[in-house]
Amino acid sequence: MEQNLTLEQIQDFKGKYPKQLWYLFFSEMWERFSFYGMRGMLAVFMVSQLKMDETTANLQYGATQAWVYAFTFIGGLFADKILGLRKSLFWGGILMIIGSVILAFSPKDLFFTGIGFTIVGTGFFKPNISSMVGQLYKDNDIRRDAGFSLFYAGINLGALLGGYVCIAVANGTLWHGFVPENLRWNYAFGFAAIVMVISLLTFTQTQKSLGEIGLSPLKNIENSKRKIYEIATYIGSLILIPIIILMVANTVYTDYFMMIIGPVSILYLFYEMRNFSIAENKKLIAALVFIIFSIFFWAFYEQSGGSLSLFAANNLNTNLLGIELDPNGVNNSSGAFFVIVFAALLGVLWIWMAKRKIEPNTVVKFGLGFLFLAGGFWVFYYTKFFAGADGKTSLNLFTFGWFVITFGELCLSPIGMSAMTKLSPQKLQAVIMGMWFLASAYGQYFAGLLGANIAEASKDATNLEKLNTYADGYQQLAIYALVAGILLIAISPLIKKLMQEVK
Repeated sequence: MEQNLTLEQIQDFKGKYPKQLWYLFFSEMWERFSFYGMRGMLAVFMVSQLKMDETTANLQYGATQAWVYAFTFIGGLFADKILGLRKSLFWGGILMIIGSVILAFSPKDLFFTGIGFTIVGTGFFKPNISSMVGQLYKDNDIRRDAGFSLFYAGINLGALLGGYVCIAVANGTLWHGFVPENLRWNYAFGFAAIVMVISLLTFTQTQKSLGEIGLSPLKNIENSKRKIYEIATYIGSLILIPIIILMVANTVYTDYFMMIIGPVSILYLFYEMRNFSIAENKKLIAALVFIIFSIFFWAFYEQSGGSLSLFAANNLNTNLLGIELDPNGVNNSSGAFFVIVFAALLGVLWIWMAKRKIEPNTVVKFGLGFLFLAGGFWVFYYTKFFAGADGKTSLNLFTFGWFVITFGELCLSPIGMSAMTKLSPQKLQAVIMGMWFLASAYGQYFAGLLGANIAEASKDATNLEKLNTYADGYQQLAIYALVAGILLIAISPLIKKLMQEVK
């Protein structure tokens, strides 16, 4: 019966959340376990196993993550035009499983091969599940932000589990004695493969409840012709994988790509805008403003997998509130933990404020996000004053920094995803969501450059000198984030006009 649901029946749900949101929640949760588990391992793996220096590892990390998010634009485009959201998600999941299995089999020898499959797979998976969440709601449903906040909690539950488990297994601090020392990294990458299978099975077993959401945009053309387009997309994406592998392994190619893809995507957006009304185009311009500002947010935030990962491994003690923990595992998962604790509560707060007409608009929320980000990086800077002669500092204070940043993330990321679906016409939603993640790609890319600059400045330094250099770099990022937040709040009346009735 569920497969016969109309869109109107799905959107006319009672309570705070549609039941389909929970199915997408769990599918995304396991996919994020896989993604964040691998993300947290990358920089440390490249330094300890591939013997890269920290500067090169930061650049390589930025390039790898930039490609992961950049490909979401391409995945969103093919979902919009050919595959539909569901088939695109399924194909992406299959490729991610293949990539994780390759890394589990031989992480040193086949590192870039496994990463190549994972990049293309994520591009097809990630933007489309978020677009399906948006379509569960009517355009002016005030429960949408709460729904995205809950969905974001699912993302972070996966990030919490994968972010700590994979790193702790790789470092031998979890299941020590059960995992052979020479196979730690194989097991860690293997966890990513297993949970990705669970994610895909969760989606395939519950997709009937989505009714017509996510079906092929070519469903009205001849079946044989549609199959040709779909098969061509699958073959084309496989052909791209060796090209992606080459470009990720050589970061100079990534530099060239990032110089091109951003301007091209904006030109494509302007090309598509000719088909929409002036009112719709004003909303798209507002969306573009959010996309551009989010680049700067992620450039700072995504130090977590690069410079902050190395900072945690080298310069933090292992004691958190009296418990011995892997410091890089804490770095990679503590933000997710705080999101899980506070995301649903903040979502309910937005609903409470909306009913009383005191909810801050999306632009102000974005601005607040930057202010919290600035506060968190200031805490990271302040850890230098608690360091010992060995260059080790407080894991407690460092974790408090992530506590502060979490509120910035909750003011920007789930609200941003929700804003993209509210500001874009349905025919362009997957592309706009892809551009949202493309902004993350630029953030990741610049994060790598920023981290590399910090690492280069601390080259050949003692551990204490290295801590001070990293901390001073985080102070600079705090200042930049503060300026961005103030600017966003200052221009909020102008952007609010572009958004029109969208809150």
